[in-house]
Amino acid sequence: MPNVHGPVSLFWFRRDLRTVDNHGLWQALRREPQVMPVFILDEDILKRLPARDARVEFILEALRALNQQFCGRLRVLYGKPKAVFARLFEQHNISAVFTNEDYEPYARRRDQAVAKFCRANGAEFLSFKDQVIFGPEEILKDDGTPYKVYGAYARRWRARYQEDPPHLFASSPLLAKALSKNKIAPAPRDKMPTLGDLGFKTTGMTFPPNKSSRIHGYARHRDLIGEDATSHLGIHLRFGTRSVRQLFQAAAPIDDTFASELIWREFFMQILYHFPHSAQAPFDPRYEHIRWRNDKAQFKRWCLGKTGYPLVDAGMRELNATGFMHNRARMITASFLCKHLLIDWRWGERYFAEKLLDYDMAANVGNWQWAAGSGCDAAPYFRVFNPTLQQKKFDANGKYVKRWVPELRSESYPEPMVEHEFARRRALRVYNEGLKK
Repeated sequence: MPNVHGPVSLFWFRRDLRTVDNHGLWQALRREPQVMPVFILDEDILKRLPARDARVEFILEALRALNQQFCGRLRVLYGKPKAVFARLFEQHNISAVFTNEDYEPYARRRDQAVAKFCRANGAEFLSFKDQVIFGPEEILKDDGTPYKVYGAYARRWRARYQEDPPHLFASSPLLAKALSKNKIAPAPRDKMPTLGDLGFKTTGMTFPPNKSSRIHGYARHRDLIGEDATSHLGIHLRFGTRSVRQLFQAAAPIDDTFASELIWREFFMQILYHFPHSAQAPFDPRYEHIRWRNDKAQFKRWCLGKTGYPLVDAGMRELNATGFMHNRARMITASFLCKHLLIDWRWGERYFAEKLLDYDMAANVGNWQWAAGSGCDAAPYFRVFNPTLQQKKFDANGKYVKRWVPELRSESYPEPMVEHEFARRRALRVYNEGLKK
C-alpha cells in the first residue's frame, strides 16, 4: 500500500466518467491538498446483470481512459459501497468525500448510507450537481410543487436558463496542475479489473463515438427510422463521458429539437425524484386496475422480434443485436406491447433495462408509462399506434425493416400475432373497464 501522508480527500466517480467539465472533481481539486480518485464496481448492481452486458465493457473502457489521465492513480474497487468505504477509512486518514449527485432511488439510499458513515467517522460528504443542468428542486411551480406536465416545465426551465446559464467547470486543467504538483494520491499497484475478473463475458459490441457533430440535422431526420440520423450520445450521457452542460451549449444554437430532448431528460429525472413510486407503479394510480393479459408466450415473441408486424420486429431485433433502438421504434414497440398484447408496461420496461446501452431509469420508466397511458403527461390511453401505418410514414422505403427482417417476403415470416383493429377495440374496452374501478 503506497504511503499517503496526512489527510486525504476522495473523489468518488459514478455517472461522471470524465475529467472534462466534472463539477465534483473540480471542487475537490481546487479545495483539497491531496485527492484520491476512486470508482466502486458496485456488487449490488453487478450481481443483477446478465453474464454478457456490454455496459460493463463500456464502463471498463471509460475507467481505463480515466486511469491514463490520472497517470495510473485511479483506484477501482469491487464490493458493496459502504463496505468499500469502511476499508478505505481503515487504510487512510480521510477528511472528506467528494462526489456528484445521483437522483435514482437506489442511488439516493446508497448515498445517504455512505454520507452517514462518513460523518460518523469524522469526514465530510460533499455532493454536487453535475448530471443535470437544473436539479429536481430548482425547477418548481410558484407554489413550490413539482411540475407534472412537460410543456410548463420546459417553459420554466428555458426561462431559468436564460437568467442563469450553467457554469462550465475547467476540471481538466486543474487535474494537470494537481498531477504536476503531486496532489493526486498514489494508488496501489493493482491491475485494472477485467471482464473475466468480474465474472462477465465479452459481447463484441462496438460503442458509438462521443461526438456532438451528429446533432446537425437532428430535427429534420430524427423520425426517419431507416436513416442513421440520431446522435447516439445516450450512452455517453448515461455514464457521464459527456457533460450535459457542454452538450446543451453545443446543441442550443444548432438544433432546438435536440436541446428539447435534453430538457425532457431532466423532466423525467425530476419526476422520478419527486415521485419515486413511479419506478414500480403507475404514476396515475387509476391505471393500477388495468387487467393485463400478460401472456408469457406472446411476450417472448415480442422480445425476439417475431410478432408478424415488421416495424415492431425490426425494432426489437435492433435492440437485441446492438443495445440501441431508434426512439420512434421504441414508441411503436412499447405501444404494441401495452395496447395490442395487453402486457404490463413493467415487463417491457424491465426488458429494455436489461438490453439498452443507454438505459436510464428515469427516461425509461417515464417513456414506458407515456406509452401505456399511465404516466404524467402521458399519451392518451385511447391512442393506439397502428404499426403498419407507422411503417409507411417513418420507413416508407422499407430500409429499416429490410435491414432487420430480411425474411419478410418469405414463408418463414410469421403472420401478425393479432389483428390491429381487434387489438385496438380490445385495448379500449380493457382500459375503460380498469379506469371505471
